[in-house]
This record gives sequence, C-alpha cells and structure tokens, in this order.
Amino acid sequence: MERRQQLQSWIAAEFPGRPFELAPASADASFRRYFRVTFADDPVTLIAMDAPPSHEDCRPFVHVAELFGAAGAHVPALIRQDLEQGFLLLSDLGSTTYLQALTKDNAHNLYADALGALICIQKASRPDALPEYSRELLMRELELFPVWYVSRHKGVTLTDKQATQLYEVFERILDVNMAEPKVFVHRDFHSRNLMLSSPNPGVLDFQDAVYGPMSYDLASLLKDAYIHWEEDFALDLLARYWETARALGLPVRENFAEFHRDYEWMGVQRHIKVLGIFARLYHRDGKDGYLKDMPLVMHYLRKACERYGELRPLLRLLEQLEPTVTEIGYSF
Repeated sequence: MERRQQLQSWIAAEFPGRPFELAPASADASFRRYFRVTFADDPVTLIAMDAPPSHEDCRPFVHVAELFGAAGAHVPALIRQDLEQGFLLLSDLGSTTYLQALTKDNAHNLYADALGALICIQKASRPDALPEYSRELLMRELELFPVWYVSRHKGVTLTDKQATQLYEVFERILDVNMAEPKVFVHRDFHSRNLMLSSPNPGVLDFQDAVYGPMSYDLASLLKDAYIHWEEDFALDLLARYWETARALGLPVRENFAEFHRDYEWMGVQRHIKVLGIFARLYHRDGKDGYLKDMPLVMHYLRKACERYGELRPLLRLLEQLEPTVTEIGYSF
C-alpha cells in the first residue's frame, strides 16, 4: 500500500487540483504494476507504471519506447516520468489484448498487423542501440530449465550423463541461434503484450529488448505460450513474413527451409527458457497462474525435438519428465 500511496501523491503533484482515481490495469510477471488513471475532468485515461527501483529500472523502458516509437511501432507515449521513484505515466493503449480479441475470423488480419509492426521494428535495427543478445545470456536462460523446471518443479536430479547430454544439446541450439542475422528483438512479442488499438497493434512490455537473432520474436508470436494455432496457419504466416521481409531488404535467409529451421530452433531455446521461468514464478514468487500454460509450451518443445535428430537427447529427457502428453488447452 505504501508504494500505491507514493504513486498517488506523485500523480497529484503532477496534476494539481485535478481529482483522479487509480484502478489496477494489468498483472505482470515482474515486480512492475500498472494502474489506469481516470481524471474527473477528462475522458482520456492514462496508465501509471509502478516499478520499484530496488527491483526494476525504468530507463530501459523509456529508451526502447523511443527506439520502437521512432521506428513506427505504436508504443505508449511518455507523459510524465520520475525515474528516481520508479514512476511513469503513459498513454493508454486500451484494455483489450490480442489474447482476448483473437478469433478464427479475425486472426489473419490481426497477425498481419502484428507482423507489420515487427517488420517496422526490425527495419530500424542497428548495432549498439540495445544490449547484445549474447551467447552467454541465451545460455543463462537455458539454464533456468534444469534449475527451476527439472530440479525444483519436477523434483528430478539429473545424472552426470543426462546433464552432459543436456548441455551438449544446449550448445547445439546456441550454435544455430547465434548464426542467425541480428535485428532488434522485443523478446516477449506475443498475444498478451499486443493490444487491440488504433493504429493496430499497441505494443507493450518491451523493456527487455535486445539486439539478437532475427527469428526470436516470430517464435514468440507464432508459437505463443498462451494461445495455440494449427501449424499450417502459423507456417503460412511465417512464409508471408519471409516474403515481405525479403522484399523490404531485411537480412532473412535466402532459402525458406533454412529460415524455418532457424525459427524452429529459436522456438526450442525460448520454450526451454519459458518452462524454467514459469516454474520459477510459481516456486519462488508464488504465482501459479502460469502453470496452466506449461502443457502448451511442452507441446511446442516436443514437436520441434521430434523433427531434428540432434535434439533427440532432449526429447528423451522430456519423455522421462513428462511421460504422458497432456491436453494443450486454449487453442483454435
């Protein structure tokens, strides 16, 4: 309550004599919290971000908002900021996420808009503007899996042989990931961070953006942990993206099969990481809402491992950890 009172006092000082109300706007997997600010004298609402400085840093959000906004993506406008206290006031991109809005009938158009926004961001890419998505960072993400998913969540201690095989697979995955062309990477470009808005989509939660593998955001979007589409639909969207990106001069592979392999292996890296993150959110942070999304993430991971012989040692481990295939939940 103390942080909320501090936020309330800050907004009141920024807008003296203007009564307003705060209401929770969205949940977040981090320590950040968001509130919708409604003024008594104005129908236009704002979003207040509360990012406690002891846990979060607002400066990357401000920096990436400027980069992505200049690229043509629809990101929140910065209205007020107090970086010392960890408070931002932002324009409100609405309350309807892609996850809430998507249906079979509108999916093609909404994903076309999302891929258009992604291409705008990628077209603006340049080295040194964002942190590097280095091999070391990608490996740290992979290591969340044995620590939080295998050991903590499943209660399994890997044998020396299993651990060695797992890390050999990790190195193969990273070899493929690091060989990709590099662009700006949102790093969480999916249906819960895209808002139905005008222009569409509104893009949120980009503060962890990096400069790294080109297929990463495509894997986030088309192998979404929160909503499942048939593979032929996702493959059609991927092919359309590839054709458009080539025509616009983005550094995609000349051969679609190679591009598709990059995308598949990037998805493997992401889904290994996500299983670790979801387990950590539950066991460390007491957030159990992500447990229901684990079966879909595991489904994507198994499917990719079945396609590539180099990933078979990982597939064997997954089959030991999850011997029965569970229902994948929310899908179209």
